[in-house]
Amino acid sequence: MAIEVGTVLEGKVSGITKFGAFVDLPDSQTGMVHISEVAPVFINEISEYVKVGQTVKVKVLAVGDGKISLSIKQALPKEQQNQKKQPGKQARRQPYQPAPPVTSPGDYEWQSSRKNSPSSFEDMMSRFKQTSEDKMSDLKRGGESRGYSRRGNGNGRR
Repeated sequence: MAIEVGTVLEGKVSGITKFGAFVDLPDSQTGMVHISEVAPVFINEISEYVKVGQTVKVKVLAVGDGKISLSIKQALPKEQQNQKKQPGKQARRQPYQPAPPVTSPGDYEWQSSRKNSPSSFEDMMSRFKQTSEDKMSDLKRGGESRGYSRRGNGNGRR
């Protein structure tokens, strides 16, 4: 029996992987059902829908290069193909909800103590520059105490 595109066949699931299921077909041939073609809903775990040894109806999607591409969901009746969830199964995925909007650029050390007092942009910039200069001078002093400097100290270290 020649397997042709569009044919609906029965086969037995012979193996399951993360990306799909292998189905033994008539005439000792094997095809694969990609995980996206198992059910009319999004699924994470294929093993929740098919088991090894289970007999399934499949539709042949493509044949070529020794590979047979199959679909379980396209072998279902049309009204079941368009279902968004199967009866008796709870939907596991939550609908997308965007993150709350960002209301401030962040809690920087130079802002935290003055958060409730209104400031102009220039005031905030001058405080930021002062804090940055203080931190840079602390870093420079710390580096010099360990024998590091920008000009070098004659021993090859920088």
